[in-house]
Amino acid sequence: MQIQVNRVFKVLLGIAFIFLSITQIHAQSISLAGKWRFKIDAKDEGVKGKWYSTVLPESVNLPGSMAENLKGDDITLKTKWTGSIYDSSYFFHPRLEKYRKPGNIKIPFWLTPAKHYTGTAWYQKDIEIPANWKGKRLVLSLEYPHSETRVWVDDIEIGTQYTFVVAQNFELPANLKSGKHTITLLIDNSIKAINVGQDSHSLTDHTQGNWNGVVGKMELIAGSPVYFEDIQVYPDLKNKSAQVKIQLKANAKQSSTGKITLAATTFNTKNSLQVKPVTAAYQITNGDGVLEINLPMGDKIATWDEFDPVLYRLTATLLSKDGKKDEKKVQFGMREFKAVGRTFEINGRPVFLRGTVNNCEFPLTGYPSMDVAAWLRIFKISKAHGLNHMRFHSFCPPEAAFIAADQIGFYLQPEGPSWANHGTSIGDGKPIDQFIYDETNRMTKNYGNYASFCMMAYGNEPRGRQVEYLTKFNNYWKAKDSRRLYTGASVGGSWPVIPNNEFMVRAGARGLDWGRKPESISTYAKQIEQFTVPFVAHEMGQYCAFPNFDEIKKYTGVYRAKNFEMFQEDLKDHDMADQGHDFLMASGKLQALCYKNEIEKALRTPNYNGYQLLSLNDYPGQGTALVGVLDAFWDEKGYISAKEFKRFSNSTVPLLKVSKFVFTNNETLTAAVEVAHFGKAPIENAKLSWTLKDESGTNVAKGNFNPKTLAVTNCIAIGEIKFQLNGITKATKLKLEVTIDETEFANDWSFWVYPAQLPQVKSNVYYCTSLDDKAQAVLAEGGNVFLNAAGKVVKGKEVVQTFLPVFWNTSWFKMRPPHTLGILCDPKHAAFNNFPTDFHSDMQWWEIVNKSQVMNLEDFPSGFKSIIQPIDTWFLNRRLALVFEAKVGKGKLVVSSTNLSPDLKDAPAAQQLYFSLQQYMMSAQFNPKYEVAFNTVKDIFESPSKIQFDTFTKDSPDELKVKPKTN
Repeated sequence: MQIQVNRVFKVLLGIAFIFLSITQIHAQSISLAGKWRFKIDAKDEGVKGKWYSTVLPESVNLPGSMAENLKGDDITLKTKWTGSIYDSSYFFHPRLEKYRKPGNIKIPFWLTPAKHYTGTAWYQKDIEIPANWKGKRLVLSLEYPHSETRVWVDDIEIGTQYTFVVAQNFELPANLKSGKHTITLLIDNSIKAINVGQDSHSLTDHTQGNWNGVVGKMELIAGSPVYFEDIQVYPDLKNKSAQVKIQLKANAKQSSTGKITLAATTFNTKNSLQVKPVTAAYQITNGDGVLEINLPMGDKIATWDEFDPVLYRLTATLLSKDGKKDEKKVQFGMREFKAVGRTFEINGRPVFLRGTVNNCEFPLTGYPSMDVAAWLRIFKISKAHGLNHMRFHSFCPPEAAFIAADQIGFYLQPEGPSWANHGTSIGDGKPIDQFIYDETNRMTKNYGNYASFCMMAYGNEPRGRQVEYLTKFNNYWKAKDSRRLYTGASVGGSWPVIPNNEFMVRAGARGLDWGRKPESISTYAKQIEQFTVPFVAHEMGQYCAFPNFDEIKKYTGVYRAKNFEMFQEDLKDHDMADQGHDFLMASGKLQALCYKNEIEKALRTPNYNGYQLLSLNDYPGQGTALVGVLDAFWDEKGYISAKEFKRFSNSTVPLLKVSKFVFTNNETLTAAVEVAHFGKAPIENAKLSWTLKDESGTNVAKGNFNPKTLAVTNCIAIGEIKFQLNGITKATKLKLEVTIDETEFANDWSFWVYPAQLPQVKSNVYYCTSLDDKAQAVLAEGGNVFLNAAGKVVKGKEVVQTFLPVFWNTSWFKMRPPHTLGILCDPKHAAFNNFPTDFHSDMQWWEIVNKSQVMNLEDFPSGFKSIIQPIDTWFLNRRLALVFEAKVGKGKLVVSSTNLSPDLKDAPAAQQLYFSLQQYMMSAQFNPKYEVAFNTVKDIFESPSKIQFDTFTKDSPDELKVKPKTN
């Protein structure tokens, strides 16, 4: 029995040995992830000292950055950051001195990494080359090193590569023997001769950080010495075929002949479509071979788009006559993304790009995610908000992003890794001129087959001889690769127009004209009438919300939100620590209102073809730009959900054209209904209905429209709504909702209706426009005073308030107005008993808030809260008031810095607010909580604020500079 067991054991052992041998024979790669030896080379002396021949003394884990491995320099005031700073007040202002002390360094410009290092660093690892790799082509593949990499194997230098956009692949010597070897990497993340611009998102500390290391896959790959160098697939929908362009290589400039077989199948459909294989002969001479093969896709082809992202996997097999074999798999989609006149088309159907800018914000690591799952999450969240497009600002994402976008159905605009403006330029004969061509060629070679790669630009807002350079750039790419559309650069409105752009990404046709009364009739048609190609709004939005201090705890990776910590502490120093969350929610509601109205304006503009928000999520750099309805982690902040956002940013959106949002009850609410429809197909006999409800949810009116087929376009007129408002007798908020029945598509708008005539009430309140002797006497005698201080404010005069919130942020733009983020109030306060309101700005507040002065209550008692409180920029956190109440002497006082008076005309909301305040002041509920000295109130109109803003910086961001004329 024992003998039999031994025999079985020996047989099993033999099988295991054979299996192990087969596994080893077919092993094609060795992962290099794990521990690497390490040494910083701050003095750049390692090459001269032949460090590649030594054993480096420290260790790090790769993939990873130096900062993740806690290697580099501590953060100090002398840290040499990669990025522009246009507000240096942090370094000089006495108020911020405590944040400049060692042990409490807190910078406001961007997130703070654990360590920072710019320069050269060495990485080293011992490897074992298997004996059965003899005769193979050996490649060291490093995904996403940052940025220039030199490689040694033992004492032999292999080469140098410098790229921000693709993996760096180093071909190892063909005669490399099996056994132990040492790989040494020298990585340099400093800006040298090739300067893409210190604010480029490919390397700036404003976003991903200028890190040093390797963060993607690290492999030693063994392959056939005769191999596919490149395969590019060009779909041809008209002929139901794909043109496959192949480049072949052979080691040592050998010659080779044989056959190539192409086969393709869909892999993400319920029923896969098989493409009949095609075989063709190839020939390689002196190491190089080129051929094109036409691949008929069959009668039934499946196309790729945002609605049905069907993908094919092409398998190319090479078999040489002497038995060498190589195989390469390529993912592609059958799609055509074109510009037809002023319209984008996907597979012959109009498409409207609803996009966001990705600025490379990855707050846990400081570098972009290298795995598909992380990018799937980003695109799924974007789609949940109704978007179908993403631009990558001056950087190209890793391959994982293209794979994920293909799967989800998302149109991408990656860019060359350059914002050639700050410290560099294009078209002036600098090394960057050729580097842009090199990088974009690397992008299209590595990612060009991905269906999602629909658009490309050199990068962002350049300077230099840009018209000449970018015109040639466009011509080069239009002639070379027709699979996508090209625009020279993504630019602001003052940049010169590149005449041969296939589409425009520029500002100028964006923003809200809320210096005038808000409406929903105007369009951007006049701003884009000069263009004959599709127009996409550049960096739309940029409306700020207050920082979310609950976000601080999310920074568990290599970065800390020291900027948020600083803003939170400063808010506490200004006696408003308990208001941070309220400020976030109130400012967020205004931000969402702005995005809704700007997106709707774009959707109702004829020949408008898309927008790129800057951005759906927050941008933690450039002074901290909190422009997202999502935080930097792509999480909701709590004031608008994806479902709510999608109502006005979707493939199909009902729109309302109305001249105003505030009415009196002697008027008629008249509104025209339109639809922007960019869905998968026309909606046949669409039925639209509408309801008008009050705040209790009670129907005030309703109706429907005749059925209409909705073509794939915008500006589809549906009909008109008319409703007489004379049945409404008191101040009322209404909601009008328009729905496309039996679909998910609906949208809504709020309106306010006020009595045209308010009752005349005899008041015992003394109304005045200055704190005159009578006002002082009335207060001293226990009376009530209403002070209309509009235009009289001195303490707070420097704070510019409009209805719109802060744009991008006040630090980056050197305190360009507006300086506030909307208002905060308590709707349950008795002062609003006759003025229906939420806790935040909404359309009825426009005539009250816009361009009104605010008061700086810096000397008021601790804990003092105003009735209507403007929210200040988080860089200054001044305690502001628009309307406040206080006990003064024996009397009671209400002060307003917005114009509220008995004689208001053509301002029904302001008139109603004044009436509500008067009713409140005559009621028993008028009992201010806080006592304030008369002279403290009076000082608001006599003395300037104690803290005044100074940037301490001479240079300005591009948008504030006068543009020189260019060729």
